[in-house]
Amino acid sequence: MTRTHTDQIFCPQVLYKKRDCPFLFPETVRTSRSLIQVVTRGSIVTLGLLIVLGTLGVSITPLIASRGITSLAVALALQPTLENVFSGIQLVTDKPVRVGDFIELETGEQGFVEKIGWRSTWVRMLQNNTVILPNSSLAQSKIINYFYPEKELSVPVEVGVHYSADLEHVERFTLEVARKFLISHGWGVDDYKTLVVYTSFGDSRVNFTVMLRVKEYFNRFWVRSAFIKALHQRYKAEGIVIPFPIRAINTSQESAQIQVPQAEP
Repeated sequence: MTRTHTDQIFCPQVLYKKRDCPFLFPETVRTSRSLIQVVTRGSIVTLGLLIVLGTLGVSITPLIASRGITSLAVALALQPTLENVFSGIQLVTDKPVRVGDFIELETGEQGFVEKIGWRSTWVRMLQNNTVILPNSSLAQSKIINYFYPEKELSVPVEVGVHYSADLEHVERFTLEVARKFLISHGWGVDDYKTLVVYTSFGDSRVNFTVMLRVKEYFNRFWVRSAFIKALHQRYKAEGIVIPFPIRAINTSQESAQIQVPQAEP
C-alpha cells in the first residue's frame, strides 16, 4: 500500500520513526558533506597555488592583499546567506526543532518539519503545501514545538451542568467516564490521573473542566469528540442535565398616556 501525505498527517508516527532514525533523512548530511568538501578543496587549491607562485619567485603579497579585499566584498555580498548558514548551524546544535516535529510558527501556521538545510528550513503545512523559511528568520522567531519535550499532550474539555445537579455526583460520574475512556481508547494515556476542576458560575449552568491526556498532538481532536459523546450518554443515563442557555426577558412596560392636541376652532 502506498502511503500519501494525508496518512502522515493523521498518522504522524511515521514521521516520529524517521526523526528518531536520522539516517533515514540523509538530505542534511549530504548537504553538509558537499559544502565542507567544496570549502576544503577550494582552500587547498588556493594554498597550493600561492605556494607554487612563491616558489617561482612571484611576489604573492599583492595577491594576498587583493584576495583580502575580494573576500571582504564577497563576505558583504553574502551576508544574508552567511547569516542563514550560521543560523542553520545554531538550529542543528541547539535542536529547538527536529525533522519530523510538528510546530506552530509565529504567524500561526502549523506543519511538520521536513528538512533543515544550511540556508532554509522546509515545513510541510496541513494543506499539503510547503513553507520554506530562511534559517535566520526561524532562529529569531517564537516557535511552538508540539513534540517537545514529549509527544503526550493535555486536552481540556469544557462542560457545564444545571444548578440543580449534585456536584459531587457529577464529579464522580465524570471521573469514572474519563478514566474508563482513557484506558479503553487507543490514543488515551491510560495511567493519567484525570482531573475535574470547577471553574465558574455561568448564566444557566455550573462550568467545569475535565483534563484528559493523549499520546500525540493529532489525537486530541478525535479523543475530545469521542469523550463528549461518552459523557453525554452517561449524563443522560444518570439524569444529569446539561442546560440550554436561559434568558429572562421582562416585557412589562408602563402604558404611556398619549395626549392628542385639540385643534383650535
